Amino acid sequence: MTRPGPAPFRPLHRLWQQLLRLELPRQALTPWRWRDRAGVLLACVLVALVSSWPWLVEPSLRPGIPAPFTARAPKAARVVDSDALEQRRSQLGPRTHVQVVDPRLNQELQQRLERQLHETNQIAAAPLRRVTPLELSPVERRWITERTPEELAQWQQQLRLVQRRMLHQGLVTNVAERQLQQAAALQLEGEPDLARSLGSRLIASSLHGGSNLRIDAALSQQLIEDLLTQQGIPTINVRPGDVITRQGEAISPQAFAVLDYFGLVNRRPLLGAWLGHFSEALAACIVMLLLTRRWRPSLEPRQALLALAMLLVVQGCKLWFGGAAIPLALLVPPTLLLTQGLGTPAGLAWLAVASLLWPEPLDPFANQRVLVAAAVAAVAAVLAGRQRTRAQLLQLAVLLPVAALVAEWLLLQVVSATGGGDGRLPSGSDLPGEALLMGGLLLAGLLLSPLVESSFDLLTRTRLLELADLERPLLRRLSCEAPGTFEHTLMICGLAEEGARAIQADVDLIRTGALYHDVGKLHGPQWFIENQESGVNPHETLDDPATSAAILQAHVDEGLRLARRYRLPRPLADFIPEHQGTLKMGYFLHEARRRDPSVPESAYRYRGPNPRSRETAVLMLADGCEAALRSLPPDTSEDQARTMVRRILDARWQDGQLSGSGLGLAELELLVRAFVRVWRRMRHRRIPYPIPARRGYSA
Repeated sequence: MTRPGPAPFRPLHRLWQQLLRLELPRQALTPWRWRDRAGVLLACVLVALVSSWPWLVEPSLRPGIPAPFTARAPKAARVVDSDALEQRRSQLGPRTHVQVVDPRLNQELQQRLERQLHETNQIAAAPLRRVTPLELSPVERRWITERTPEELAQWQQQLRLVQRRMLHQGLVTNVAERQLQQAAALQLEGEPDLARSLGSRLIASSLHGGSNLRIDAALSQQLIEDLLTQQGIPTINVRPGDVITRQGEAISPQAFAVLDYFGLVNRRPLLGAWLGHFSEALAACIVMLLLTRRWRPSLEPRQALLALAMLLVVQGCKLWFGGAAIPLALLVPPTLLLTQGLGTPAGLAWLAVASLLWPEPLDPFANQRVLVAAAVAAVAAVLAGRQRTRAQLLQLAVLLPVAALVAEWLLLQVVSATGGGDGRLPSGSDLPGEALLMGGLLLAGLLLSPLVESSFDLLTRTRLLELADLERPLLRRLSCEAPGTFEHTLMICGLAEEGARAIQADVDLIRTGALYHDVGKLHGPQWFIENQESGVNPHETLDDPATSAAILQAHVDEGLRLARRYRLPRPLADFIPEHQGTLKMGYFLHEARRRDPSVPESAYRYRGPNPRSRETAVLMLADGCEAALRSLPPDTSEDQARTMVRRILDARWQDGQLSGSGLGLAELELLVRAFVRVWRRMRHRRIPYPIPARRGYSA
């Protein structure tokens, strides 16, 4: 636990602890160091800065938002219509690319011709039939072999010059090879027919499918400006007294250009508005963390950083995509992932902050889309908390996009019928794309969830069930090396599960925790009576109560070491020390005091801590009752069994073992009845089957 600090601050420290814990805590409060708190606070500041960024760098007005005032033109003016100008630029762009010859591409095409000329030199040197890139006729081969080296070199130099002239004119990739061959033949006029036809084929083969042109951005931009100058720059004629905007109406691109021309758009940082939004976002992040940690006291700093990092990514996407941001894709997948790892309240708290901190001003229909996305995410958070397998989560990832698509389509119909949204509604074809994007992100989150769970130590339902698999390496070791302890563990599982159901505790958590609570006995199984098959107790041979008590405590310490080695989540590792709490090692304390009455009792108690959750407390009680219930004679009545179990539970209560668990006396009575129900099932009667006498057979 955290240190209380100086005396004047201890009341504040106790108040802080009470704010972070529930009255009935489910898990132990994980202490945070100062550097952990500083890191989390820095992450909150980053989220707040990104959320408030528009009010720091962007103008006070922009197209599409409601006008805060009614503006009239103070004088006549001719204003450039920047929106129409940009549209004309975008239309001219694809048709006005200026291309120039690229020397690097020229060199590649020239090297291709050089390789073909090298093949002709080899044919001339050794007139054997060989594979060549260009199919040559017997007449062409004979012509090459009959040329002297000087004639062949002169002819090849002529081909290089012809190719160079053709490249200087520019070459595109989609020119037909036949056209290239005709152009080369025209360049080789004056050569013999065979030399001209063969040379034109070589040149066309080296140039076909290639290009030596690249787009020059500067020349293209200059051409666009020249065309715009020739066609005229679009302008808006404004007369004195013309209404530019009306208060409450959306600002059009043309109205924004006129407002900017008259200096009515404030481009200075809005420090007051920015400070307000920054403080709002920072407070929202802190409240989200307090709510999450109040519900989940075992929240670790890296888990808090995961929630803040996801919020930071979502806020960054909102800024980057602006009005094109898709609320379904930004809100639903992170909510589902956080709900699995941190619980439904944590997922809903994150969803509330992510929905409220939307930096972009939205039109009415976009506001309604955010509400639909928040509703779908809230449904996902509620349903995800009840899913137990990855197959169920996969079904949820498929059904949620369908439900979101139907909800948005119905919203679109309602808005269209009422005429809302300024008449600017997204086309229906965009809705399936949004649903598909959300579904893809959900599936990607399911694929990455095992990695996220292990990296941030998240304990999801699916991970609990996977860790409860009896084929896990640590549980297999326990069943093979300490079979008595393993059977004892299975018996306690039955008692603890029934007790958890009776008081509505976390059944999955207590089942998995019960399987691992005694793994520390692997360090020396023979020291524990359930594994002593031969009946020899090594503690009697040791005859040293202090050493025997140290061996019992060692099974807790060794269990924690194995939990770290096998990377068990912290809530599961808490079952190892807390199921023993600070109980007395009664037998060895009695033996020690028989020899020395002054032996302190604290030397023969487990080091704890005491149970700090209802689940670990139920396991402690089940562990104490298992051996007693097993040893009851067959003729024991249920009332006698209840009396015995109630006596054990009362002893734990009187010893102070349950003071920090959150269990009350009424829940203890429910546990008594639950344990006896399991005992009754264990001692059910069987029908005696008759065993026939063995018959003899003759040889």
